[in-house]
Amino acid sequence: MKRRTFLSHAGQASSALLLSGSTAPAFIRSIAQRPQLPCGVQSGDVTANRAIVWSRADRPSRMIVEYATTESFTNPQRIVGTAAIEPSDFTARVDLNDLPAGQRIFYRVSFQSLSDHRVVSEPVTGSFATPGNARRDVSFVWGGDVVGQGWGINPEFGGMKIYEAMRRVQPDFFLHSGDTIYADNPVVAEVKLDDGTLWKNLTTPEKSKVAETLDEFRGAHRYNLMDENFRRFNAEVPMLAQWDDHEVRNNWFPSQILDDPKYTEKSIDLLAARGRRAFMDYTPLRFDVNDPERVYRAYNYGPLLDVLMLDERSYRGVNSPNDQTTMSDATAFLGTAQMNWIKQRLLNSKAVWKVMASDMPLGLIIRDGRENFEAVANGNGAALGRELEIAELLRFIKQRKIKNVVWFTADVHYCAAHYYDPAKARFTDFTPFWEFVAGPLNAGTFGPGALDDTFGPQLKFTGIPTGMKPNRSPKDGLQFFGAVKIDGKTAAMAVSLHDLTGKQLYRVELPPQK
Repeated sequence: MKRRTFLSHAGQASSALLLSGSTAPAFIRSIAQRPQLPCGVQSGDVTANRAIVWSRADRPSRMIVEYATTESFTNPQRIVGTAAIEPSDFTARVDLNDLPAGQRIFYRVSFQSLSDHRVVSEPVTGSFATPGNARRDVSFVWGGDVVGQGWGINPEFGGMKIYEAMRRVQPDFFLHSGDTIYADNPVVAEVKLDDGTLWKNLTTPEKSKVAETLDEFRGAHRYNLMDENFRRFNAEVPMLAQWDDHEVRNNWFPSQILDDPKYTEKSIDLLAARGRRAFMDYTPLRFDVNDPERVYRAYNYGPLLDVLMLDERSYRGVNSPNDQTTMSDATAFLGTAQMNWIKQRLLNSKAVWKVMASDMPLGLIIRDGRENFEAVANGNGAALGRELEIAELLRFIKQRKIKNVVWFTADVHYCAAHYYDPAKARFTDFTPFWEFVAGPLNAGTFGPGALDDTFGPQLKFTGIPTGMKPNRSPKDGLQFFGAVKIDGKTAAMAVSLHDLTGKQLYRVELPPQK
């Protein structure tokens, strides 16, 4: 470290000590004992006047957050947060309240040692923008599928470079569409590529096997946060996170008993409880006081955008042939309570655009073994099984004349644009809509998948060639994210799909229906 950089960092840390009521000499005497922030900082669940700020310490300490509306931290507000201790794996969060709407907020996080209050960490800074109450441009990026199929953090490749490409877009927020980790995919030190070269991963003990213990699940999240691109992105772009299957295990469903020699723990409900706890610990979620484990929720981004974050994992029935002719617990995908919540949120929405953040696509056929299905689609034909629940929701949207509903998803490890057309569907009682698919963000590339004609999806674009060999490494460049910008004046929604470098591959502009 250059002398000037060291003095700058030391000055920042000394300032934090002074703000905590201590003095700079305590920092000098105890530099080896001061807490560290190995996972950086994150913000999330931002509303017009609230936001979650998250971080993690490396030892027992108390989180301190200062925030201001200027990068120079003029007249900062100071919040003394919760203790970061062992039960939360030293993670902590502060829910900032009474924030100004339509304003960029700058924050810095420090941790004060619980062993010696005179010792405070060096602060780490971040920022986010609160939604405004007036019409103005709104933008976000989305994607999913991180560190899957054994493709981990490769320093020689430049780490998870797609996060830097997304950061350069400077979006208002990041919609993480699930598979935030791959708890069931170990990472080994080296993988031989088709050209004979080696993909070299960073490794940790927790990522060397499938996750079963709580610490192993948390370790999968800690692993991703080792990447510099990811930490830099998190510090600048607030996250809305949802989960899918790989936060626990591939294609899991409630009450499943595993027949898998890789697992000594066979109860998926126990594994899911640990996976959910780790997901909650490591993402900047605002916990629901009435249901702290709830993942589905909604956010307003001013008069142009509402985002509904769905949970298509927790309330589903057993993965089956998916061919039932009537709705029941066996055909559940969203579940009754969540379905009622979705309908009410859509009815209450006054925003021009309603984004359905879905962790799985609607029309792509995704199998679980030979006979069972993992998602909604089950092959061409009339609506059956889980499709019945989606048909009910689409019919409701049409009957209640709810306009401008667009679906965004990931899961299938390639990018695509689908237009659902009732004129080409078997089930026709719905309003046409778009679905956009992005990912992976740092995982194997697969696809393309087959489309089910039940809801008439038409393939408008896909970012990969037909017949591609599966599980391509990030080195092949077939990593994808999506970007959305809603024009503040016209309310038109422009959706684009981008590759690993940020190059735009496809773009469509959707005018709002009035």
